[in-house]
Amino acid sequence: MIKVAIVEDNPSLRNSLINLFDKTEGIKCVAALDNLMNVVSDIGHALPDIVLMDIGLPHISGIEGVRTLKTNFPKIQIMMFTVFDDEERIFDAIKTGASGYLLKKTPPEEIVQAIQDLYYGGAPMTPSIARKVIQSFQSESPDPTDAFRLTVRENEILYSLVDGLSYKKIAEKYCISISTIRTHICNIYSKLHVHSKTAAVAKILGRSTSSNTAGQP
Repeated sequence: MIKVAIVEDNPSLRNSLINLFDKTEGIKCVAALDNLMNVVSDIGHALPDIVLMDIGLPHISGIEGVRTLKTNFPKIQIMMFTVFDDEERIFDAIKTGASGYLLKKTPPEEIVQAIQDLYYGGAPMTPSIARKVIQSFQSESPDPTDAFRLTVRENEILYSLVDGLSYKKIAEKYCISISTIRTHICNIYSKLHVHSKTAAVAKILGRSTSSNTAGQP
């Protein structure tokens, strides 16, 4: 059973998400909040596996909420669920600790699939969001992964993680075993000096952003 908490201030949307998860086999909504004022105690009581988090919340933003949750509950996975698709918020969310990023126009069945993918090791994103993240790697600046001496295969796997693929789907894509994927992931973590896929992506994005702004007034 995948336990999900929802943080969404729109009551209609919040109730729709509750109904969606509660009628889906294998998923249960264990908390539904309209703000982050008591998020540590609320999430500490519910102990979800995944938090579906809006960004434009009253009082405390979803970005700050990600930071707070990852500090207090590092094992909980966070999926952003928002109308915002600008690069600043996308990168801030990922660098702060979010493992997925969906737009609110995402169809219900795809929301369910994204929750399942995140639970089983993926990093799901709405396709238009994933494209923006990928494009940050493909800018005119030198590839930020070059500085970390990643191999071609390690780069491919890192890009696949950004694109929201699970270990199983990456293994199928490149016709290699999941154990081989895990070995490559360990090598990537070692070279980037991180301990999670979210931190790996955040480190690359942070370096890419720095490269793109270098020399600007």
